[in-house]
Amino acid sequence: MAPHCAPPSGPPTQATFSAEPQAPAKARAYVRDVLARDETPLDDERLDEILLVVSELVTNAYRYGTEPDDSLLVAVLTTPDRVRVEVHDPRRQRPRLRNESGERSRGRGLHIVDAIAARWDVDDRPFGKAVWAEMER
Repeated sequence: MAPHCAPPSGPPTQATFSAEPQAPAKARAYVRDVLARDETPLDDERLDEILLVVSELVTNAYRYGTEPDDSLLVAVLTTPDRVRVEVHDPRRQRPRLRNESGERSRGRGLHIVDAIAARWDVDDRPFGKAVWAEMER
């Protein structure tokens, strides 16, 4: 089992986004900016993979974890070895991997996260949940 990212010495870097169709793009831009300022640089391919995970997690949170006028919180935690991204939404229902199907146009996001992330899971929160993924650098 891979270790969790150790918390940074200060608070996590986080931002709140309105639950809207533009949320995944805004979250990707935010995470890209956070990682550009990190002490341990990422190569372009790894950065693209992390941003794909961000996009999938935020898209799922927007589509299935929010109501109109809700917001999402995206937190980024880094260590020299890992990047952890958390997406918090107000709904308690946990996401699940669906059987792959060529019939559906949706339902592949968690399979993508599962393929890229070293590990991912869901933590219950008092007012919703946080879906997180940890990726090796």
